[in-house]
Amino acid sequence: MNIKWVGAKKTVYDALGGSRWFEELVEHFYENVEKDQRIRHLYPDDLTLPKKNTSDFLIQYWGGPSTYSDRRGHPRLRMRHAPFQIGQEERNAWMESMTSALETMHPPTEIMEAMLEYFDMAATHMVNTEI
Repeated sequence: MNIKWVGAKKTVYDALGGSRWFEELVEHFYENVEKDQRIRHLYPDDLTLPKKNTSDFLIQYWGGPSTYSDRRGHPRLRMRHAPFQIGQEERNAWMESMTSALETMHPPTEIMEAMLEYFDMAATHMVNTEI
């Protein structure tokens, strides 16, 4: 299932109430990351910038302001993640962390399904090693 927002009157960003919802999602996600030794090593000690980048990206992707691209240019997610060894274990840990964060936030079912579909695709796309 894909939710289409090109030309839509109300985006997922709007439906969820704007930036604050995504910032809270990202806070929950990084709380999970901090506890998960399978992926914690992929992030810097100070998570301030990763949190900002992730929330800005998600806000933009789901129909909000283009702050991410204005600040960083095209997302190029695979290129930005290329320096890190991401195997199936890291992919799964990332997905578990994001799924848990989404469950904490309780988005409407249709949005939850669309987000899980997107995150599953994106996490799989970041895998760059068989280790």
